[in-house]
Amino acid sequence: MTSTAGPPPTGHGDGEPQRLRLLAVTACPTGIAHTYMAAEKLAQAAESRGIDMKVETQGSIGAENVLNDNDVSTADGVIVAADKDVDLSRFVGKRVLMVGVAEGIRHPERLIEQVRSAPVHTAGGTAAATTTPAGRERSVAYKALMNGVSYMIPFVVVGGLLIAISLSLGGHPDPSGGLVIPKDSFWMDVNNIGVIGFTLMVPILSGYIAYAIGDRPALVPGMIGGWIANTGSLYDSKAGAGFIGAIVTGFLAGYLVLWIKKVRVPKFVQPIMPIIVIPIVATTALGLFFINVIGKPISWVFEHLTSWLGGMTGTSAILLGTILGLMIAFDMGGPVNKTAFLFGAGLIATGNQAVMGMCAAAIPVMPLGQGLATLIRQRLYTEQERETGLASLFMGCFGISEGAIPFAAARPAQVIPANMLGGAVAGAIAGLAGVKDAVPHGGPIVAVLGAVSGVPMFFVAVAIGTAVTAVTTVALVDVSERKRRGELVGHGVTVEPELALVGAGVGTPGAGAVVAEQRAVRGETVTASVVGSGGSSSPAASAVGATAGADSAAAEGAPGFGSPAEEPGMSPTPEVLPEALPEVLSGYLTEQTVKVRLDAGDKEAVIREMAGLLARTGKVVDVEELVATALRREAQGTTGLGEEIAIPHAKTDAVSAPVVGFARSAEGVEWGSLDGTKARLVFMIAVPEAAAGDEHLRILALLSRKLMDAGFRERLSAAGDESAVLGVLSEVG
Repeated sequence: MTSTAGPPPTGHGDGEPQRLRLLAVTACPTGIAHTYMAAEKLAQAAESRGIDMKVETQGSIGAENVLNDNDVSTADGVIVAADKDVDLSRFVGKRVLMVGVAEGIRHPERLIEQVRSAPVHTAGGTAAATTTPAGRERSVAYKALMNGVSYMIPFVVVGGLLIAISLSLGGHPDPSGGLVIPKDSFWMDVNNIGVIGFTLMVPILSGYIAYAIGDRPALVPGMIGGWIANTGSLYDSKAGAGFIGAIVTGFLAGYLVLWIKKVRVPKFVQPIMPIIVIPIVATTALGLFFINVIGKPISWVFEHLTSWLGGMTGTSAILLGTILGLMIAFDMGGPVNKTAFLFGAGLIATGNQAVMGMCAAAIPVMPLGQGLATLIRQRLYTEQERETGLASLFMGCFGISEGAIPFAAARPAQVIPANMLGGAVAGAIAGLAGVKDAVPHGGPIVAVLGAVSGVPMFFVAVAIGTAVTAVTTVALVDVSERKRRGELVGHGVTVEPELALVGAGVGTPGAGAVVAEQRAVRGETVTASVVGSGGSSSPAASAVGATAGADSAAAEGAPGFGSPAEEPGMSPTPEVLPEALPEVLSGYLTEQTVKVRLDAGDKEAVIREMAGLLARTGKVVDVEELVATALRREAQGTTGLGEEIAIPHAKTDAVSAPVVGFARSAEGVEWGSLDGTKARLVFMIAVPEAAAGDEHLRILALLSRKLMDAGFRERLSAAGDESAVLGVLSEVG
């Protein structure tokens, strides 16, 4: 078949009707569930319309059922249902429709209709989206920011910790000012390595924001633009624009490259556009623009800000401390922070050490406060964020305010106001108490080394400011998460977990359990071309994707939901003694961990009841920790697959060995599933940390693959008692 950019052909040369051939790519950053649910829905909708469709399922660590060149050349259109970046270059010349993964689950039929008239994807072009332009841009901006933050985090942590270690072990206060590390010493080398990490942090943030928007041609202008933004001497500023400037240059570089890509050039120039022309033009234009247009106003603003501060030294110490605390906390090492810091440092030589005392108290509040927030409300944070929080606490002790930057970059609307409030409180208390600092540095380290006078009140100021920041952050993030979950349930939209720290998933420990869900292991391929055979003949199953918020029609028609005894004939599983049944999931799921009817009515209560079910095995050593871990996983993103299924899971040493449980709910439990259905079939998986790799992944893969079969779900719903349920589950393997 010959594919063209025009309307799809309708017949072969011999007059036989030709089936429409479509391709799809599904991907989500949070796990196997939504990726495979979207794949199944699209495959079912295509088959019900007599359309050939091949679906590639794509995760952060690889792709399955990969579309080859022959697939693409013969395709009439491509649907990309993804909440992560997908390479579209292979689809040049094809009609491409770009949507979120939720749309693939909720409206597969609509997408199949829309792709027939979607714009043709061109080299360097972008695909069409079904969402509104404003909504699409917000999504792209969010992903880009999270991508930059993800790559920046290791540089913040490594650079900050090395600087802190070198200061604590090799530094000492010097009468001439500052914490001094002897030159040519081992600790000076360690400090220099840490400084390099901090120096690279800002360009990395800018570069990978640009990369997420404009792909590889945007990486160089993004990184160089970030370096320029952070180097104030290039535009006559004592302090560079910091991480806020890097965010600006990252977005400017990304969108500038996208614009350049749209320029038509002769064919002989096209091959060198992405590797020579675009990077050079974009880098030069962005660099000159920042230095001569953006940089000059930045320099002017902060020079006048310094003069204004200088005129305030005779005013109320409380007011001055509040203002300095606000400035120190605003951008954590950026130009506003540096202006306040340099103002305080400059007055030390004149004998006025009180201003630096205000700054010194505010400097550690941001990293200490953000680190404390991850400890007091762990469920609001991913595992990676909690680990970053520990590093942030350590950096805060040594006066390295940049330790809070990952949190501010990921959640600016919640973190920056909380930081400023805590910084203002710390600065005001230090000003009121007359705290003085003899060296241009801040944090508890300067008090420990004897550079601070009024040490007790200094620590009071730091402690209260830290507490204010932590409590305010938790409150704001909690409100944001509740709002997000409400939108998820109410509208069925995909909301990515914070931090692409988070969202971008660059091989961090916290992302391990999430990324592990995204593909099968041990050579077991799970694809939409194979799965769903049981549901392909059921129009009701396809209807779920088209009717948001409605209960699954397939489930409504499945006898036995909540009434196992009503139609016992529906269960094809004969009564078998448990010991005669094959092992289910390597023996991790037994009749002991099966419950025909759940008592609980909400998600948290169900997880708690399921944890108690798993505890029957004697493999649960800490039920409360198991529950807490499962709830933290839910906070990252719902484990509701749709089709009335939920698979909460946890990797934790609260269990001594892998264990799996299953229970049914007659009424259904609201789980935030993308198709709007309540969870009636609930599996819970718990594995120790040491087994969280292969076993966690294998169990999820086996369950997800089998649960795509509507016939299997019907048999599971109709099974009369625990032994009958186990008999059906033995089909899983």
